[in-house]
Amino acid sequence: MSSPGCSEAEMTGDEELPIRERLARCVEHLAHLLPAQAPISNFVHHNTLHGFQHLPFAEALGAAQRLTGATTYWPESRFRAEFAAGRITHDDLQAALDEVLPEQGEPLFAGRLQRRDILLASLLVAEGDIGRVHAAWREREHPVAADDCLSTARRVLAAQPAGAHIDWHDEAVQRWQALCAEVGGQRTLRSLLEAISGEDVLEKVRTILQRHLAAHLDLGLAPWRNPLRDRGFFAAWRASAGLDMFWELDELPNVREEIVHLVDDPLAVLLEELARLLPDDRLWPAYLERLSLELPGWSGMFLWRDRHPGAGDGTPVAMLDYLAIRVLLERLLCEDLMCRLTGTAMNFAELQVYYAAHPAEFYVRDILRRQALPEDLQHLAAHRVAIGKTGDEAAWLSLAETIAARREQDGEEGCRRLAALLRQLALSAEELTALTTDAAVALLDCAATLSPLQRGQIWLQAYERHYREQLFAALAANRGRQVPPAVPAAQVIMCMDDREEGTRRHLEEIAPDVVTYGAAGFFGVVMYWQGMDDAAPTTLCPIVVTPGHLVRELPAAGSEQQAARHTVRRDRRLRWRQRLYQATRRSPFAGPLLTAVAGAPSLLALGAATLAPGWFGDTLRRWRQQHDGQVASELALTAAATTDDDVQTGFSDGEQIEQVAAFLRMIGLTDNFAPLVLLLGHGSASENNPHFSAYDCGACSGRHGGPNARVFAAMANRPAVRAGLAARGLCIPEQTWFIAAEHNTCDDAVEWYDLEQLPADLLPAHDRLLAQLAEACRAHAAERCRRLASAPPRATPWIGRQHVVARTSDISQARPELGHATNAAAFIGRRQMSRGLFLDRRVFLISYDPTNDADGAIVEGILLAAGPVGAGIALEYYFSSVDNERFGCGSKITHNITGLFGVMDGADSDLRTGLPWQMVEIHEPMRLLVVVEQTPAMLDAIVARQPALQELVGNAWILLASCHPQSGAIQHYQPARGWQPWAGRSVLPRVARSVDWFAGESGPLAPALLLGGAT
Repeated sequence: MSSPGCSEAEMTGDEELPIRERLARCVEHLAHLLPAQAPISNFVHHNTLHGFQHLPFAEALGAAQRLTGATTYWPESRFRAEFAAGRITHDDLQAALDEVLPEQGEPLFAGRLQRRDILLASLLVAEGDIGRVHAAWREREHPVAADDCLSTARRVLAAQPAGAHIDWHDEAVQRWQALCAEVGGQRTLRSLLEAISGEDVLEKVRTILQRHLAAHLDLGLAPWRNPLRDRGFFAAWRASAGLDMFWELDELPNVREEIVHLVDDPLAVLLEELARLLPDDRLWPAYLERLSLELPGWSGMFLWRDRHPGAGDGTPVAMLDYLAIRVLLERLLCEDLMCRLTGTAMNFAELQVYYAAHPAEFYVRDILRRQALPEDLQHLAAHRVAIGKTGDEAAWLSLAETIAARREQDGEEGCRRLAALLRQLALSAEELTALTTDAAVALLDCAATLSPLQRGQIWLQAYERHYREQLFAALAANRGRQVPPAVPAAQVIMCMDDREEGTRRHLEEIAPDVVTYGAAGFFGVVMYWQGMDDAAPTTLCPIVVTPGHLVRELPAAGSEQQAARHTVRRDRRLRWRQRLYQATRRSPFAGPLLTAVAGAPSLLALGAATLAPGWFGDTLRRWRQQHDGQVASELALTAAATTDDDVQTGFSDGEQIEQVAAFLRMIGLTDNFAPLVLLLGHGSASENNPHFSAYDCGACSGRHGGPNARVFAAMANRPAVRAGLAARGLCIPEQTWFIAAEHNTCDDAVEWYDLEQLPADLLPAHDRLLAQLAEACRAHAAERCRRLASAPPRATPWIGRQHVVARTSDISQARPELGHATNAAAFIGRRQMSRGLFLDRRVFLISYDPTNDADGAIVEGILLAAGPVGAGIALEYYFSSVDNERFGCGSKITHNITGLFGVMDGADSDLRTGLPWQMVEIHEPMRLLVVVEQTPAMLDAIVARQPALQELVGNAWILLASCHPQSGAIQHYQPARGWQPWAGRSVLPRVARSVDWFAGESGPLAPALLLGGAT
């Protein structure tokens, strides 16, 4: 199979290059296959299958599943549960089937059924319906139903001609040849040996490698460092063979001597070891891909550090070093296993000959590993494998013949499968009686035409369609209901984040004269930011953008002494904390002493943190602020002029004018300014949470967006900027003031910035907005509690707020908040589209006024900026949900931080990438539906000229819909069919307020019209 991203022509061309160049290209290509996750403190959501994004979505999922073995769709049992709950209907399934496999109207079974009917019925047949245990239960509990369908199936299938004799010998020979042919392009030697032995040498490889990898990549946590790490990973690891008294490979004969005498060139070692594994060098690049994907977490992090040399402490990291050691270990451990399997030392070529000469042994081993045996034969085969690894050919032969004979006799599974299909088709008694053998076989053959991937695709598209129909109905029902207030009391600009949908909705219900806007949470300010306590600048903008400006937070004038005292006290506190932590881990003398001394206070602190986490967290924060001291600050914002420096300190007046004007025009805020315009960034704060960055603002590279809000507000308040804006026709009244704050999405608190600069005459307006926003946050906390299993049922706003505050400080809390779980759609348009709708915190809301965008330039910029951000979030949640073990990182409960760059399960696992289970357990995996208030023609033109959007939209990684700005007509884009008009029913539940819809509910809720929220 060709690797994703490599065309056949490219691969053919590569084969003509020198092998060293081909391997170098292979390393480059690994970046398309391996996880691209940065160190965990810089976690940013992205498409897990970024290397497959050039393919259509369904093709990409199939390619990824074949390459990695991961599951790329929800289990059918989950989809069938949604079908039973009414969240997928027959209409949804039929529409999805027609989209995936059109023209399935061919009549079957005397014209009574069409192929479509049979395929739909096959989708609803659960695997449990055809299992032995389930069938026995059905016959016992429902004998009539069982007799009707199962007896018919047995009757018609018994009339089939006798099945052909199973020639196990030929089957074994062909199967062995096929498996061996896969080595190189489709599997590794380790994978082949696991398939026949059940022993996985990867477990030893991982155990051997991980300690050395963690120490080499360490960013400040490891208690031990290899003394030769400055010479590279290969040299450091090889040196450990001569220095480590308890080396992991000592069980292999002469291994230390062999490794110590390796040449110094890792590429030469890699070439030599590959030649010993696979003589055909054309297979080497694909083999290295497979090898890397067996430990995707460690391989991906090593490659990321290779490609980002400035991200560590200067320790050299080269992917070829890693691959050389990885291939060497593969060869050593596989040779050892082959020797133990066959009783003699051999290589891969000799192993092929061995099992070609012992087909009975291979047949038994293979069919046992594939779990294709009834229970009694499984025990016999497992016993034979355990006691007869070599020799005793007669015993292997006898067991192989017994297994083959049993397989010939067992035709009951086909009967149960047909019976389950007949039940779904609901044939009458007369039709069952008239069913012939040919018709039954035709039914089974038709049902079997859907591959597992096609079945998953149909279920997913049906699931997406059901939600899409609900959203379109909501937009249609809400059209014309909302009229913006003539004189807004305040305007609040929030992040587009789906979590802020709830905050905005509650604020508008509480304060109908407040207007809210949504935008990417960096607020158009692309910058490096260095806070007063930050050791180094951090990036606060989308990860695909490289900032050219630096903004620093400095002590305010007259606060120099307080700032100096703050720095001394804070540094001392952090230094002692670090010393205490490291001493208890590293020092054999100080560790026990410090543990004894600190034991009692630590126990008291642990008890308080466990029993009263909210109180303890608040007390600790207040003590920390009192100890360190608080310092008034200001921004080093303005540069005298634009410079040619790669990173300019501050923004010039012209740059500030440009940024403020572009952002306000983008969100449609160009007139009717309120006295207060609040920019509300967001972030998340919690304890004992290695994935804290995954809860922060994705548009700020996984960091807090408060600084961006603060910088934008400071720009917009400057007289020079106001004058420049007026010269461009954007007049902001003198009495309008921009203020900034940050919303903590975990505890629903709001931190305000620079209030000392607020004009005195606006203090009453601010106090009113502060109270309204606080009330909205409490109401939002109560709504969030309905999805939190440990929250009080039907929590009031005050109780809900107390609960989420406690979760923030609870060190045992694996779910401090639920992040972007359940995100499903994005609206790009005026707030009137969605104001007054309950959207269950599932929709990204992005403000845009199509009436001020004649050429589409504004919406084009929004799609280019917000499209990849929203798609990255939605797709990472999708893949971490459908296969959390492969694409996600499992449960937080077993995680240990490794080297400050990632997490492992316990002390021995691959490096875990993706999202933890606790972040996705309530997520409903579907592609992001992006509804844009713009014409289809305009959207077509934009997508046609933007390759990034062509990939996302044309390949269906996101779903695009148009809501016409004038008529409100809705159309949905399908890559194979173009724009499809929506003609559904716009009937929606109606309630007075949000709480009337969500109170007492713990599951997902459909959209609803909010009558009390209309203005």
